[in-house]
Formats: sequence, structure tokens, C-alpha cells
Amino acid sequence: MLCSWLHLIALIVYLGAVVGFWLMLLPSVAVLEKHEDRVQFLARGLKFYNPLQVGALGIILFTGAFQLTELKAAYREMFVKQLAYNLGIKLFFAFLLVIFSVHQALGIGHRFVRRHEGGDAVTAAELGSIIHRLKSANWCILVLAAITLWLGLRLRS
Repeated sequence: MLCSWLHLIALIVYLGAVVGFWLMLLPSVAVLEKHEDRVQFLARGLKFYNPLQVGALGIILFTGAFQLTELKAAYREMFVKQLAYNLGIKLFFAFLLVIFSVHQALGIGHRFVRRHEGGDAVTAAELGSIIHRLKSANWCILVLAAITLWLGLRLRS
């Protein structure tokens, strides 16, 4: 019971972070006039967003795995017949979701934050490219999260 509540809370935090990134952080960066302010604000926002996103996703994965273990024990030999196909599809999309989320948080966001904190200058063109890659990854994450959530709800019924 506790595991399912933790799973649900982590899911809400994760989806809130992904949607908040799209609806709050990126538009706020676009409103700023000075390039240095944009770089500083994006780096500060990503410094909060990246651990929140990856941490919540990790909790979702572990609590989901714990629930799956309990489910396999309850279904026993009927598990494969009744749930394996749908679960396999869900896990495929969950795997893609993890790949895109980690790529956005660590591959793009963390590298940018480390570069900024290291004192390297970021040109306007580079910042535009980073923001474009963050937006593209975020759209993929939103689509994959919606598919994975829908598949998870189908498994419950």
C-alpha cells in the first residue's frame, strides 16, 4: 500500500516537473532581455529541475518494480498469460521515457550547468541550440509519459 502511494506521489512530482519545465521555466527564460540573465536563469532552473526529474523518475521505477514483484507473486503462473504482453509494451515505452529523461537532464541540462558554473561563455546561438534541444526532448518526454501512463492505467483494469 505504501509503495503504491509513493509511486503515485513520485509520478505526480515527475509529471509536474516536466510540465512545469515546459510551462514555467522555458517561457521565463524567453521573457528575459539580457543574454547573461537568460543563461544565469536557465542554469539556476536546471540545477533544481534536473535532480527533481531524475530523482522522481528513479522512485517511480523502483516502486513500480516492487509492485510488479508483488503482482507476479499474486498471479503466479497466470501472470504471463494475463499481463505479460501489455506489460512488455509498457516497459518498452518506460525504457524510452527513461532514456529521453536522462538525456534531457544529464546529457543536455547538466552539461550546460557545468559549463556555466565552470565560467565558460555561452553565446546566444549556443543558448538557442540548448533551449531547442531541451524543448525537443521535453516534447518527446511528454508524449512518452502520456503513452506509458495510459498503458499503466490499462494494466490496472
